[in-house]
Amino acid sequence: MSAKDSRPKDHTTRATDGLSQKTSTKPFHETPMLDTLETGPWPSFVTGLKRLAHDNDMMVDLLGQLEHSYETKKGYWKGGTASVIGYGGGVIPRFSEVAEKFPACSEFHTLRIMPAPGNHYTTHILRKICDIWEKHGSGLIGMHGQSGDLMLQGCTTENIQATFNDINDLGFDMGGAGPSVRTSMSCVGHARCEHSCFDEGRAHRTVMNNFIDDLHRPALPYKFKFKFSGCPNDCMNAIQRSDMAVLGTWRDDIQVNQEEVRKFVADKGRDYVIDNVVTRCPTQCLKLTLDDTLAIDNRNCVRCMHCINVMTKALSPGTDRGITVLVGGKRTLRIGDIMGTVLVPFMKLETDEDYARLVTLAQDIIGFWAENGLEHERCGEMIERIGLGNFIEGIGIEPEPAMLSHPRTNSFIRLDRWEEEAEKWTQRKSVEA
Repeated sequence: MSAKDSRPKDHTTRATDGLSQKTSTKPFHETPMLDTLETGPWPSFVTGLKRLAHDNDMMVDLLGQLEHSYETKKGYWKGGTASVIGYGGGVIPRFSEVAEKFPACSEFHTLRIMPAPGNHYTTHILRKICDIWEKHGSGLIGMHGQSGDLMLQGCTTENIQATFNDINDLGFDMGGAGPSVRTSMSCVGHARCEHSCFDEGRAHRTVMNNFIDDLHRPALPYKFKFKFSGCPNDCMNAIQRSDMAVLGTWRDDIQVNQEEVRKFVADKGRDYVIDNVVTRCPTQCLKLTLDDTLAIDNRNCVRCMHCINVMTKALSPGTDRGITVLVGGKRTLRIGDIMGTVLVPFMKLETDEDYARLVTLAQDIIGFWAENGLEHERCGEMIERIGLGNFIEGIGIEPEPAMLSHPRTNSFIRLDRWEEEAEKWTQRKSVEA
């Protein structure tokens, strides 16, 4: 019998299947439309909600309201104000517009809790968090929300402060919400990944520790997100989804173990390597030689990571490692999706001075945006409105060719003051060298 056929038909039986006797005081609502979502071959979120409803009246009425929304094709949650003492953000208030029908979930607030950098938890801490949330809330936890937060979903206004107090005693703080610096995200990086090019956890924590006030007391035009990815694979999707993206990179040659290259070719065959590695290089800077070694034109490498991902033992990032900083990425709002634009092509991130420089850069970006951004306007949208040239001038950064977000759209070039600008460029490069 298939998993689909073996599912019990009665929704009350499904909700209690495998559990002890039901302890919640409210009877289950009839939920035929939600029950349908459990009939497919894949696990359903409805089953999880019903399992929680077995011991929690709030979840019983939540299922009833969700079924009601499916029937009427309308949402019934409205916002409001709810927070903890001293904080302006961190709680997403949700009040039911049909509380008379479903009183147990008349309030269903969500607490955003900042996770540890790289999402490192011990099993002991996870159990403690679950115990706290079962005590004060619905038991429903999201690991993690789109902003990176640990989402404690389903709390009454009365229990918000008590929940935060217990969570705070574990060492966790409230996450960002509203027009503020939002909770940051970083990849597992140094802890497990051989591609990591900088200490993501330290960078993450150093930056966020300098923006605690902006995180908890919303006072910006809109939200501002930091994300830290240890290499150009960008596992945090920082380029697409953060106002300031920090990506690990390198500026010397890719490290090549030619013996491992030969083993890879012997195992997979020359045709496989040519078809799946060499020809898929976006800048065609790879060449498989006759003796089954790999020649790389590093000058034209764009750090796409494809060859390194496929031939992990044979290839690895260079040794002169650092970060690239991009600015302005975001999802759809006023003007559609925007990818981050390179702001700093390369900088080292090793010493205390390097980290201080990164924090100063972030402060300059947020300060300029706070003064010049319109209400409900992301940083990237402001840059699109005022121009990248005005933005980098406003934060005091010299322009670089790598900052171009797209090629020129006309062939006309101003040549007046050309020699003067070329001389400035030469002088600046000589100082950097």
